[in-house]
Amino acid sequence: MYQIININKQNLADYPQVICFINPKNQYFNLKMDWLAKRFAEGLSIRLLQLNDNRKIAGFIEYIPGEFAWRPVSAKDYMFIHCIWVYPNKNKHKGLGSALIDETIHDAKRMNLKGVAIVTSDGSFMAEKDLFLKNGFKVVDEIDNLQLLVMQFDKDKPSLSLNNTAETLAGINGWQIIYTRQCPWVARFIEEIKPIISQEGIEVTFKELTTAREAQQAPSVYATFNLVKDGRLLADRYISATRFKNILAKEGK
Repeated sequence: MYQIININKQNLADYPQVICFINPKNQYFNLKMDWLAKRFAEGLSIRLLQLNDNRKIAGFIEYIPGEFAWRPVSAKDYMFIHCIWVYPNKNKHKGLGSALIDETIHDAKRMNLKGVAIVTSDGSFMAEKDLFLKNGFKVVDEIDNLQLLVMQFDKDKPSLSLNNTAETLAGINGWQIIYTRQCPWVARFIEEIKPIISQEGIEVTFKELTTAREAQQAPSVYATFNLVKDGRLLADRYISATRFKNILAKEGK
């Protein structure tokens, strides 16, 4: 029915599907490729699920030891899932997502870790919690519409939590965009809005988070993208240039 492909530094270039639906010819494709290459040294793992009948990639999962997680979590001694997808919709509800999660569980047990964790969301750009709940995960922490779930291998109380993003957020003055190159769509957005910022005559500080430790102190749980003004989080996911203009208008610049 399918096979699981282990992606590593040696074969990464052979599987452009690891870069979230961006064409390899796109100028932002290599930004994520560079980011991934650096993360392999920290223990990053990627698995692609390829269907046997048409050889198409139908699933993806990216995970890393919790101490190197690029989310505001304290998850040392756990395996942490950054991202998972099954595509297109006709491939969902066939056990493919569960098969990818099993890969993570297997690796975590092989490394004698305490369990597997993930941050899920009721919104877009992140996995929903239902897939993980049916696979034995439990919610251990929650902020707004985001949940930290864990599969604990033993009977001990889970020793992980979401970090205090509110404290980081409160210390930010003016307009700031805090981001990582984990998502190529975010990297593209950063370049798209620079002309808008110049045209509107506003001062925006850009800050790229370049290490897992920095990402773990981000002002939002998603960490990959943060649009902030004077301690208020205005967007915590990738947004379009049009939405950015609408936010500027609402805020009176």
